[in-house]
Amino acid sequence: MIKDTQSSVDIRKITIDRVGVKRVRHPLSILQRDGTPQASVAYCDLAVLLPAEQRGTHMSRFVELLNKIDTPLTAKNFTALLHTMLKHLEASQGGIQFEFPFFMQKIAPVSKRESLLDYKIILSAEQTKVTKVTCTVVVPVKSLCPCSKEISEYGAHNQRSHLTVTVAWNDSFSIEELIELIEAQGSSPIYSLLKRSDEKYLTEYAYNNPKFAEDLVRDTAAALDADTRFPCYKVEAENFESIHNHSAYAWIEKSNN
Repeated sequence: MIKDTQSSVDIRKITIDRVGVKRVRHPLSILQRDGTPQASVAYCDLAVLLPAEQRGTHMSRFVELLNKIDTPLTAKNFTALLHTMLKHLEASQGGIQFEFPFFMQKIAPVSKRESLLDYKIILSAEQTKVTKVTCTVVVPVKSLCPCSKEISEYGAHNQRSHLTVTVAWNDSFSIEELIELIEAQGSSPIYSLLKRSDEKYLTEYAYNNPKFAEDLVRDTAAALDADTRFPCYKVEAENFESIHNHSAYAWIEKSNN
């Protein structure tokens, strides 16, 4: 028998809120809108509450848990994974976070050329008094400044922006649906592959659809409010300003209380 040092009694009597592993790279797959899996690689954080009387947790069990994942992620089995972790670690509280790129096929507006665009996804499951499961999506869009357009004789400054939306995750919606809802709120979408005809179209489209960071978060919040699948959310907009050495930022949060 090898001594289990982690399970020995700690005399300091101080509870540790979270202990575990962080930024473990691990392959995973997630179900797409059409029911097929998309393969990706995630940075995985797994942690649990450690009671005051226990010296350490069993770190190897976190990695063992990751290696037992053999089906595409859904909201249902992601929640089950959290509960399995708590059982194996004999913990009352804990959390899991997976961060990974998700790719969507985009079609250029004029040339119709196809290309893939990546979006950052963060799935989080947390158990305290209740279980909370969320999906965060970071969607790049283009924003064009209404003030710049109004005061300039020609042109207007514009930039790439990130719309970050966090919602309660369940299997009533696909990641693609959420991305498309968010993407529609920018001055224009962003694409990996564009020909000259597409660039002309998007430049003019954005010019006719100027938006402040404030407009981005309000429009996104309004779109989420119009969809009963998203009763609570957090919306953030960050404009990486082209004429400043800082970002413009806005956020709106709606709880389900």
